[in-house]
Amino acid sequence: MSYLGPKVHIDLHQLKKNYQLVKNEVGEIPIMATVKANAYGHGAVKVSKALEEEGVRYLAVFTIDEGIELRDAGIKTDIFIYAKFDPTRIEEASKYNLTLNISSFDDLKALKAHNGNAVKVHLKIDTGMTRLGVPLEQAEAFLKEANQLNSIELEGLYSHFATADEGDLSYANSQLSKFNEVVKIAKKLDIYPTFIHCSNSGAILNVKESRFNMVRAGMLLYGAFPSDEVPQELPIKPVMTFTAPVVEIRDVKAGTHISYGGVYTTKSDTRIAVVQAGFADGVPRPWYIDGFVKFKDQNFKITGRICMDQLMIDIGSADIQYGDEVLIFGSNEHGSIDINHIAKKIDSTSYVLVTAIGIRPKRVY
Repeated sequence: MSYLGPKVHIDLHQLKKNYQLVKNEVGEIPIMATVKANAYGHGAVKVSKALEEEGVRYLAVFTIDEGIELRDAGIKTDIFIYAKFDPTRIEEASKYNLTLNISSFDDLKALKAHNGNAVKVHLKIDTGMTRLGVPLEQAEAFLKEANQLNSIELEGLYSHFATADEGDLSYANSQLSKFNEVVKIAKKLDIYPTFIHCSNSGAILNVKESRFNMVRAGMLLYGAFPSDEVPQELPIKPVMTFTAPVVEIRDVKAGTHISYGGVYTTKSDTRIAVVQAGFADGVPRPWYIDGFVKFKDQNFKITGRICMDQLMIDIGSADIQYGDEVLIFGSNEHGSIDINHIAKKIDSTSYVLVTAIGIRPKRVY
């Protein structure tokens, strides 16, 4: 029985190509691939397995549960947890060989009490994101205290940029100089972590001197640039294509109101097709204002507000039948609609759009 609903097509070959492009860009520097939030909506297990085949050095997720999901699926690669350290789950982290983010003195205090096998950790220093991490002023005391703990293996030292994907890099450069300070302090204390990292996707392209001895790649692997203010020479391509079927075709007269609020009115007699995908599936609702879908290289305007489960398009006299799949974003035989274009039009980001893909669309790998 064929599936009549929205589909997300994931091109794992393209994912691998994007990975190799990033790898060529950074040379010998190992890559930590960010696969949190179900690999940005692409499917964490499948994506992680594909990257593991390519020899990725590290995978990064947000929660311990996301890490356990990968281990249960047979992933052997090192896995880093970005979330705030949870002292109640040290044993699980140790059992599943997960590397923890340690970002406060309280975290160290909780680790002091741990008697099991040493847990691998990366220490986080806040250089200006004002999220997790110890401020620069306390970095020396933090490093000293961490270095005295027998319950941990101090494998990494890192920070996170707030503005590395923007055109004005003055704030990013001030963060980098703070982090360089921290690296100097570590050396002075005779602490040499295996991995020192603060480059995200934006910094890989925009702040090349921030690469140290590991980079963290997220959006670049999925084929989108983190913003339109970074260099875009890297020939990455989107991994995800979102399609949905036409489930109804209606003849309507001029002056017919379409969808909620009646904000769209037909200007002439036409045909309206109902497409089975809505904002619960990940079609961005504000896109209806300028939005369109594509079929056989032709764009069809979205008519009126996008509903939770469906949207309507004006197809005029085009040869579109029940069951035909239209392109919402990505690339297929009908052409392409760039997710960055949609994001820009609705004042959002490609990150928001791909991670908003709901659980209903069927993933096709």
